[in-house]
Amino acid sequence: MGTFSAHASGQFLIGGDLAVTRLGFGAMRITGEGIWGEPADPDEAKRTLKRVPELGIDFIDTADSYGPEVSERLIREVLYPYKGLVIATKGGLTRPGPGQWVPNGKPSYLRQQVESSLKRLGVERIDLWQLHRIDPNVPQAEQFDVVAAMQREGLIRHVGLSQVSVAEIQAAQKVFKVATVQNL
Repeated sequence: MGTFSAHASGQFLIGGDLAVTRLGFGAMRITGEGIWGEPADPDEAKRTLKRVPELGIDFIDTADSYGPEVSERLIREVLYPYKGLVIATKGGLTRPGPGQWVPNGKPSYLRQQVESSLKRLGVERIDLWQLHRIDPNVPQAEQFDVVAAMQREGLIRHVGLSQVSVAEIQAAQKVFKVATVQNL
């Protein structure tokens, strides 16, 4: 088998100051079926995570809802301390069961999830935290305001959005700098 390095994909800057390789690792599938519970083969999930930095991948994308909590926990268990790695995570979705995703943009919930992700990942600040979904049942301004407050407090370095429209990005940019957007 030949030598592979993600460095060949080049780099980009998150928020203008956080360099990562273009080829990152999405950690959603290191959980169980339906992105729920523990992986069917925990040892293989751990081997996969160990291989990520060996391949030159320095950007890992996860979410508190993957498992839920399983992906973040496994990342810390295998890769902490994160030397040369950027761990991005998301919040704003609840998981009532396998394959079920329900937005929750209540400010108290978003804050709780950031604080829980900090503990699970073992960090004092999340380099990139992304609002997994904008909750249509909570005013956008309330969601954006709490995210901006957590960024000012130093809990979050850069903020991103997931599955959003141009109008939603523009609305968010009035409250904080949108560093990344994840859309299909």
